[in-house]
Amino acid sequence: MEPLKKYRKSGLDNFIKFVRELPVLSPRAIFAKLEEEGYRGQVAARRAVSLLAYRHVRRIKRIYLDGAKRDQLLPKTNVLLAGPTGCGKTFLVELLFQHILRLPTVIIDITTYSETGYVGQDPSTILTRLLHAADDNPLLASIGVVCLDEFDKIASGQNNAVFAGAGTTKDVTGMGVQRELLKMLESSDVVVPMEITHSSYGDHLVLSTADVAFIAAGAFSGFHHIVRNRENGDRIGFGREAPAGGGARSANSIAVSFTARDVENLVNLQTFGFLPELLARFGRFVPFDALDATTLMEILRANVVDRLVREFEDEGFELVVDDDVLGHLVSEGLKRETGARGLVSILTRHLEEAAFDAFAESPGGRVRVRLEAGDVRVDVAPAAGSAVGAQGSGRPPAPSPAPEGKNEGKNEGKNEGKND
Repeated sequence: MEPLKKYRKSGLDNFIKFVRELPVLSPRAIFAKLEEEGYRGQVAARRAVSLLAYRHVRRIKRIYLDGAKRDQLLPKTNVLLAGPTGCGKTFLVELLFQHILRLPTVIIDITTYSETGYVGQDPSTILTRLLHAADDNPLLASIGVVCLDEFDKIASGQNNAVFAGAGTTKDVTGMGVQRELLKMLESSDVVVPMEITHSSYGDHLVLSTADVAFIAAGAFSGFHHIVRNRENGDRIGFGREAPAGGGARSANSIAVSFTARDVENLVNLQTFGFLPELLARFGRFVPFDALDATTLMEILRANVVDRLVREFEDEGFELVVDDDVLGHLVSEGLKRETGARGLVSILTRHLEEAAFDAFAESPGGRVRVRLEAGDVRVDVAPAAGSAVGAQGSGRPPAPSPAPEGKNEGKNEGKNEGKND
């Protein structure tokens, strides 16, 4: 333990300097900064997480710079983010805590963990990942942020989600991982291995989670079925309410928005398959909405089209995407119900052929994406003297025939030789 004490002492000066330099942005300033950095939509959720970030930074500064005692301050708050896939949950955590506040932050795929690590990883190595993100400084790690992504996949009970390790371990319900997280999520001292390994003989240290903010995020597929069944469970006949939206599509829909009433009702989450003790360790439940067409259009313009334009400019091409194409892509994305994540794949799929044929093969040109009879077309107009193909295909043109004089000379020479 002596080397660890020296190591902890040597990092104290850097830690105090780090805390002193942490930016103190107001919740409104954080909200605006997120939009400035490219985050769109989720106004209510963004306000809640912005306030969480402000309180986290202010609490750290009061404890380590002002000497305030923890029992005089509000305890740290763990947050659960619930919303459909592609709605911006993980991106919000990454953008805010990693890039804006620059706190030690790790985004953990919780599905790769099992109880005691007999298959996969031991939950105690979650804090090892945080320690590595803090440059192996335990003090920096003790004020970091842990995002438990795919959190809904460790639930047992009525959900049918398949997670890593399902069918290969006896902990197929994820209940063991939930039990392992209980002590970690509250303010306690946890024995953390210094390296991610299955060996129990490596170096360990004791890390306090009193100031570590835990943020769980999940799509909670099938959660709306539980809410609907519980609301209609004791009603039959004329008192039974039809599901919102009606039809088979609403029952199988992916992009379903959650309300605060749905996620704050712990009975719904307990029915979904979570331990009540684990749910009690989250002080705030933040629902995320499915992204609408307007928000998807803003994301498509700012985060997808602009980046593709810059990529084509680097290759010497001018990329032009017609407005009606963007509307068509947003409609296609809404049908897929993949949120913002699917917009990139839809547009890049249409540009793949032109990019494959043109990049590094031509000095430049103009690429236009247009809509024709409901189909997306890509026209490539190469620069003068370019070898890139004709408009609409992006393929190299067929080689032009040789000049007549040359062919005639060759043929004449061959014929003369044969005649001789």
